[in-house]
Amino acid sequence: MIYTLTPNPAVDMVVSCDELKANRVTRTRDASYSPNGKGLNVSFVLSHFGRPSTILGFFGGFTGSWIVEEAAKTCPVCSVPIEGITRVNVFVNAGENEYVMPNSGAPVPREAQLEMFELMKRLEDIDALVVSGSLSPEMDQSFYLELCDLCHEKDIDLILDTSNPILADVVEREPLLIKPNDEEINAIFGVDVSSPAQIERALHEIHERGARNILCTLGSAGAYFLDDAHLYHASPAKVKVYSTACAGDASLAAFLSIWYENRDAVVPALTRAMATGANVAMSAGLGDLALVEELEKQIEVTVVE
Repeated sequence: MIYTLTPNPAVDMVVSCDELKANRVTRTRDASYSPNGKGLNVSFVLSHFGRPSTILGFFGGFTGSWIVEEAAKTCPVCSVPIEGITRVNVFVNAGENEYVMPNSGAPVPREAQLEMFELMKRLEDIDALVVSGSLSPEMDQSFYLELCDLCHEKDIDLILDTSNPILADVVEREPLLIKPNDEEINAIFGVDVSSPAQIERALHEIHERGARNILCTLGSAGAYFLDDAHLYHASPAKVKVYSTACAGDASLAAFLSIWYENRDAVVPALTRAMATGANVAMSAGLGDLALVEELEKQIEVTVVE
């Protein structure tokens, strides 16, 4: 069983308006609300593709209760309760511009973190753990290292999608898969990624440091995947972007829905990943993923080396 962990979940509110100006009332429309957090998104998309998973997370207040209630309609949820109110993130689509306003989130004290570790130790059906998203306040970045140790202890495949600088240390503990984007590679590993050749070189360097597999998303430039055998590049699908929220999470989940059980199926996994991310970008939240098969026809996967 795949489990997903969201250290800092959220309710995502997406609204639209004609324009956004300071010091005046702006009337919005098309408001949508969704239980969110990168790990939750991974579970939701895995479920869409027929792959069961269980959601782990820290939840507090009326927003946290609502997320658990809504998420449980799709996937089982193992919740660690916290004080405070789970955050609300705001996305405003104003004409051709998108404004993204994430909140910092409710604090997760050490006691709750230890409770999560104990919960995971008791799980008997966990094969893989997908850890996605930022840390909540009061969580030290060493939380990721503790997760690595727990996964090694229980022989759990660890999959990481985080922009935290600690990723540079985590890769040395040989996670199964990491999913940075090009900007995160630049910020975390301090390498120039302004050209395809530089990105490819950086991926090899990170692989040599311990990351066993790397899925690197590049937005409108597609994605790379590197394993022990080959480096692949997937082209993007051309769509009209409504909101980029959730697209990266959906791409990761779509990739895992094929690749986790069949490590040789890189081409179909990348194809589904790119099409799914593009379909999500066309709507608020995750949308209905109704166009994935159609968008797959646009994707071209090549073996770079």
